[in-house]
Amino acid sequence: MSAALRPTLEQGIATLGLELSAAQVDLLMQFLALLQKWNKVYNLTAVRDPQEMLTHHLLDSLAAVAPLQRHVRGLPRAEGALVPLLDVGSGGGLPGVVFAICCPEVDVSCVDTVAKKAAFIQQAAASLRLRNLHGIHARVESLTGPYAVVSCRAFASLPDFTSWSRPALAADGIWFAMKGKHPAEEIAALPADVHVFHVEQLQVPALDAERCIVWMRQA
Repeated sequence: MSAALRPTLEQGIATLGLELSAAQVDLLMQFLALLQKWNKVYNLTAVRDPQEMLTHHLLDSLAAVAPLQRHVRGLPRAEGALVPLLDVGSGGGLPGVVFAICCPEVDVSCVDTVAKKAAFIQQAAASLRLRNLHGIHARVESLTGPYAVVSCRAFASLPDFTSWSRPALAADGIWFAMKGKHPAEEIAALPADVHVFHVEQLQVPALDAERCIVWMRQA
């Protein structure tokens, strides 16, 4: 079954303009298979259909990879040093595991309050041999960074997301929130010391739905 989805995945990657190696595409396919297998027992996502998992989860997460890569390239760092990223409420590892596969220069920690979801991330890291991927079972409020990037995908309102994860954010770090429609009301409800500096529209291949990234930093 999984092999039949590979052309759709490869087409999506090409549409997004991502330059991924065959080995990275292999890892994305293996991750999809892992997600399906564990989902039967652990209920990681409500989406059950493999084709839907590919479009609604994998391609949806992949749409944010190029913006993340662009940001990471502009960060000052020592040679060989990885950029620490915290993915909040990562659930089945979306987008965290996808980021770890596509961005080897980023060290991804996925935090979730549900133990079995954090355990799945650890299992994915071991199975896929991703040394830059870690699962953390905790409340995000309990974590301290500094993380250069704190991301989330359909996790909570922007005021809650920024408030809960603030202790983990590096002083010069950014929040990277993946949303559906432009969240004008949530942006208006942000405190004065959270600055939205860009709202980036995303186009997800094979998915007819509005998506955007809200980029924020501490004012």
